[in-house]
Amino acid sequence: MAIEYRGEKFSGYNKPKATPSHGSKSHAVLAKSGSTNKLIRFGQKGVKGSPKGSKRNKAFRARHAKNIKKGKMSAAYWAAKTKW
Repeated sequence: MAIEYRGEKFSGYNKPKATPSHGSKSHAVLAKSGSTNKLIRFGQKGVKGSPKGSKRNKAFRARHAKNIKKGKMSAAYWAAKTKW
């Protein structure tokens, strides 16, 4: 069941995918919360996350904690879940 949204195909709602052809963002997700759909692009291209518990991981989560708490409709939430 592929979902097409704004010319992009997704395998389902809230399932992130890599976007190698995008100029600046490494991933995209079609987020759904209630009846709201939103295309969210996230992650700096060329940057890899770090293992759980590392200093880089903790620094990212501390720096973006306020936005991560916003939930599924924020890019920081998806970056923390997918890359970090």
